[in-house]
Amino acid sequence: MGACRFGRHRCACFCQRGARVLQPRTALGGRPDGRRRGCAAAMTYARFADWYDALMAEAPYDAWQSFVERAFAQYTKRPGRRVIDIGCGTGELAIRLAKAGWQVSGVDLSEHMLAVAQAKAEAAGVEVPFFEQNMAELDGFSDLDGAFLFCDALNYLTDEEDVKRTFAAVSRALGGGGLLLFDVHSVYKMDVLFRDAVFADQDDDLSYIWTCHPLDWPHSVGHELTFFVRRGDLYERYDEWHEQRTFERAVYERWLDSAGFEVLEVTADFTNAPPTETAERLFFVARKR
Repeated sequence: MGACRFGRHRCACFCQRGARVLQPRTALGGRPDGRRRGCAAAMTYARFADWYDALMAEAPYDAWQSFVERAFAQYTKRPGRRVIDIGCGTGELAIRLAKAGWQVSGVDLSEHMLAVAQAKAEAAGVEVPFFEQNMAELDGFSDLDGAFLFCDALNYLTDEEDVKRTFAAVSRALGGGGLLLFDVHSVYKMDVLFRDAVFADQDDDLSYIWTCHPLDWPHSVGHELTFFVRRGDLYERYDEWHEQRTFERAVYERWLDSAGFEVLEVTADFTNAPPTETAERLFFVARKR
């Protein structure tokens, strides 16, 4: 058992992915161009959204931003910086990039996460449109300069066909030469470090117990989360269940190739070094052909 915040240990980021449009003060329906579409049923994460930033207070957002900036400086020939943050959660990285002059949109499944993100963007004085969509069904985006999925957003897709559909959807949203950046848990992390692991953290206002369970899919884990939130003199208990799956590096590379991407680099753990057998997080940079 380790005493830790999510952001300080292993960084299994519990974000949502999936289905409609959230503009400032509204949640209406589907596409950046304003056309409506049906909404898929989805978990709301209503309460979890309120605690997410506290749990992720020490997450490596600076490192993710540096990774984006380095990749664009090194690999893109496109002059623009129109990008989409897929699985954006409460919008922390999108807002940071917007402050740095990037033209950013955010996509997530959770209406409640996006409501927090919108409020944060308004407080920061930046314009970041947020859309409630399924990452495998991106709609209304075109000719983007880049897209990224960080904090193991892609690992929430436990069906390999959904991963393939996501790569294809991103490819359609990008212009020629656009970059796709993402990170995923390594097979080693899923099979060894997360296997039957238990983590916990406690403070005056928010405590949790996080237990990992193997699932039936290869390289997968179920995260059982129990939160205790202080309400006056009492603590309320809330429970969450999250499932994640990863795949071998070569599998991701094959699917990227099939979706029209050239894999430019694969590194590990916020370094410029290639992955080792004990790497915990893989970082991919791919460019649309």
